[in-house]
Amino acid sequence: MEALQTEQLTKRYQHTAAVQEVTLTLGEGVYGLLGANGAGKTTLMRMLCGILEPTAGTVRYGGADIARLGEEYRALLGYLPQDFGFYPDFTGPEFLRYIAALKGLTRAETARRTGELLAQVGLTDAGKKKLRAYSGGMRQRLGIAQAMLNDPRILILDEPTAGLDPRERVRFRNLIADYAKGRTVLLSTHIVSDVEAIADEILLMKAGRIVERGTVSALAATARGKVWTLRTDAATAARLEGVYTVANLHHTGPEGTVELRLITADPPAGATPADPTLEDVYLWHFADEEEKP
Repeated sequence: MEALQTEQLTKRYQHTAAVQEVTLTLGEGVYGLLGANGAGKTTLMRMLCGILEPTAGTVRYGGADIARLGEEYRALLGYLPQDFGFYPDFTGPEFLRYIAALKGLTRAETARRTGELLAQVGLTDAGKKKLRAYSGGMRQRLGIAQAMLNDPRILILDEPTAGLDPRERVRFRNLIADYAKGRTVLLSTHIVSDVEAIADEILLMKAGRIVERGTVSALAATARGKVWTLRTDAATAARLEGVYTVANLHHTGPEGTVELRLITADPPAGATPADPTLEDVYLWHFADEEEKP
């Protein structure tokens, strides 16, 4: 299949670089984009969709600049922004038919895809319910459905699992894993377990740059020797929390024993090495960053 590529892609706002010289090739499969708030993930995704014009660099699909491809590229694209707009007096099927008209689907395609997708995201029974009565999770599932309506070759999802409960997240992961065959799917999320379960590759983004890229297992290997467990007393645990990045803290018994999972290259005495997870990798890279609004 054709690849989606960026070359030295950059976006600046006055003196701030939101995205800095990102060069990527995305082929078939699911790509998980991880980074703290303010890392540049949404800006990158909006440039990949052609919504935002880069300050420098290019986005190409099949070797052609997406700006020149224009409508041809947009017909291949599905996008779910962090906050997608909806009309509260529409029902779910009405909203999808409206989006289908904007995307130029035929009546037959609209009827088929609307029924398929409402079933796939578990909204068939919501039928005549107005969107104003949808829960946050239902609206998010409808947003996922509208992004997939035109059966896109490139699917870009910005925080698609926000507001979904655990069962809905499992449904989403299964849907995306199946859909990605022969397509390019890029999704960003703060729920690391969602991308850990389905992503073929993970992209770690920090301060506008892709700082690491690889499979879950390959990235986990980069954190080997930096993840530790330690059993100690409550007073020592409280002191260590102020010194180390603590991935997990668990009180293990009535005697006041606490088990800590620490992310550090310089562990305290008595700590034992643990097998890293993708969440540990994330914390290793982003522990020094405060979450930005």
